[in-house]
Amino acid sequence: MNQRYGGKYSPGARPQSGATTQPPLHSARPARAGARVNLLFLLPFVLPLTAFRQGPVGLTADLVAFGLLMLAAWLTREGEKAHEAWEARAIARRPAIPRKIFGSVLTALGVGLAAWAPGAGLTAPLLLGALGGVLHLIAFGPDPMSDKGMEGIDSFQTERVATAVAEAEKHLTAMREAARPVADREVMDRIDRFAATARAMFRTLENDPRDLTSARKYLSVYLGGARTATEQFAQIYGTTRDAAARTSYVALLDDLDTRFAQKSEALLSNDRDRMDVEIEVLRERLAQDAPRA
Repeated sequence: MNQRYGGKYSPGARPQSGATTQPPLHSARPARAGARVNLLFLLPFVLPLTAFRQGPVGLTADLVAFGLLMLAAWLTREGEKAHEAWEARAIARRPAIPRKIFGSVLTALGVGLAAWAPGAGLTAPLLLGALGGVLHLIAFGPDPMSDKGMEGIDSFQTERVATAVAEAEKHLTAMREAARPVADREVMDRIDRFAATARAMFRTLENDPRDLTSARKYLSVYLGGARTATEQFAQIYGTTRDAAARTSYVALLDDLDTRFAQKSEALLSNDRDRMDVEIEVLRERLAQDAPRA
């Protein structure tokens, strides 16, 4: 289905009343799993093209090397996604499986096996395999090997926040996927803007897990309702193109964006209040312990 291009300054653009003026990608960075990772999936296809020109041993070696390199590319892509998620969060645990390191090892094995030929020595394949593994590790870097931002924080509270945020992220992803077939650029922009506002709340909760109780309704009830409303809107608008349904859904997104932004500001205000209390208590203690003339 064709999608009409439009933007803020396009002809016939609708004013975005009630929504925040903050752009949805104000803090976005280029995805780590980009063109470099996609290239890893293309290069191994040279092996099947040449494998069938060799004998049974060479054929088997090339096909096994192709499988190892494809598995290495998949592990690298998943490792880059996990690394990106680790960087985006203020509090995060290191990935349980070092996927990129395993990808480097499999790349070394795949390159070495692809360079080997029946009856030839092992020196050149070992050197080329080691070189391929080292270059892979240099290009993509190792996986995060330590937890981040968890010093002095109750692990139980941190796990609760991590679980709640993971479920909330599923709702945001489902919203975007449900609205994609509608092919309405303005609706997708509104969803992205709301998702950016919601993720700002997630980062606030990760910084101070004590706020989870007051925000749990936003992460479960409100986001779950928004997901259901998006699915129903996509079903109705995708078949009828009902302008009233579109207007109601856009108004809902604007209201959600405003409510989540206000809640984030309230959480930050609570953090500032706690900081002010700690500062005041510390000043009183310093005044009591100060040496008297």
